[in-house]
Amino acid sequence: MTVGAASISLQDADSLGGDDSILMRQRRDHARLDAMISRCQSEDLPADELDALWLDIVQLVFSHAFAEETVLWPLLRRVAPDGEALTRQVEEEHQQINELIARIERSPDDPRRAEWLQQAFAFVRQDIRDEEDELLPHLRVAFDDRKLRRIGAAWEAVRATAPTRPHPGVPRRPPGNALRGVPLSVFDRLRDLAPGSGPAARRASLVAAGAVAAGGAVVLAVRFARRTRS
Repeated sequence: MTVGAASISLQDADSLGGDDSILMRQRRDHARLDAMISRCQSEDLPADELDALWLDIVQLVFSHAFAEETVLWPLLRRVAPDGEALTRQVEEEHQQINELIARIERSPDDPRRAEWLQQAFAFVRQDIRDEEDELLPHLRVAFDDRKLRRIGAAWEAVRATAPTRPHPGVPRRPPGNALRGVPLSVFDRLRDLAPGSGPAARRASLVAAGAVAAGGAVVLAVRFARRTRS
């Protein structure tokens, strides 16, 4: 870790650039994931509620990670002395999570499913620790509050339109992740639509609009990451 760069888990909002900074946005997502995982592990939920909670976790994990890989890690590779090694490690963690959750989704009746779920939760929590302790502090060192907020807005735009399911075959780095991931985002969000949530034509039109937004958001975010300097 960069000298003087404390874990973002130990700092308040003002120290991290304000509520809209990328560091606070990351922390909020991480806290939400941790709370949902704890609920899955500690409560005797009915099967339908557990399934809904698991879907919420999956959707957040993959939209969050895709936005990181598109917006944040390219910046870190430029501003952190060991950025290549750090981002390669977390990309490997993301790939492990992708492969494991894809296996869980393919095998709902496998007797090992409960064990795989616990492994997935452990991987996600390790990824959160690595990001908050090792990667994200470099952004605090490299960028002022205003830039941290601009990075946060770019990351949020990509996260809102990113794939929401595991896709182990998608590259972890741009531009490959964008070229492969944006079309899959449309497919994922069609799967995510709740039955009976509205007329089919209306739902399809919303997804189509989301596809256009997704493509535009990712292109703009990649350009933003390339332009941003410390």
